[in-house]
Amino acid sequence: MENIFTRIKNSISADIHQFMDQKEEKNPIAALNNYLRQSEAEKEKVKKLLERHYKLKKEFANEYVLAEEQAEKRQKQADIAKKANEEELYQYATKEFEEYNRRASRMKVSLENTAHQIEQLEEKYKEMNHKLKDMHLKRMELMGRENVARTNQEMNRVLEGDGQSAYNRFNELENFIDRIEKQVNKAYYESTFDQRIAELEREIDFDNSQGGKGNL
Repeated sequence: MENIFTRIKNSISADIHQFMDQKEEKNPIAALNNYLRQSEAEKEKVKKLLERHYKLKKEFANEYVLAEEQAEKRQKQADIAKKANEEELYQYATKEFEEYNRRASRMKVSLENTAHQIEQLEEKYKEMNHKLKDMHLKRMELMGRENVARTNQEMNRVLEGDGQSAYNRFNELENFIDRIEKQVNKAYYESTFDQRIAELEREIDFDNSQGGKGNL
């Protein structure tokens, strides 16, 4: 039964990966966006882990200080009991001092290890931030390239084969504009024709009148 479930699980997983591969091939930018979202989520996990480690470091520091204070206190009490020849109190204080001293040593090691781990995590966190920033910039560059590719593809579609109808529409529009331009020019010429003839007629009459005066 377990083998059947395992095969089903593997089959479903393979189908999902195949679907994602096809999706990535058709729309690489969308796939990159999805990958970036996953990376951002991983970065947030590291951030939370860092915050937990800072909190843990603080707790280790508090326990270390407390153990040191208690060890110092028990050592002084042991000295007092020894001077007073109180063997039972001396033994108890000495045992307590050793226990707190061991605890302080453990907490000191844990504190140092945690501080070192925090340094490593901070370095990795910074590295993740830089890589994510680089990936965001790379996405912008890819989007620019994709825009150019899609624009060229669309323009080629319009200017070639399957875009012949669209190309014809451009030609029709150009011819329509040419016809309008000719009609406007013709109307303008006709509207100014009478005015131009009248001006020429006045110029001829004026020249004739000036010539007649000269003969007198």
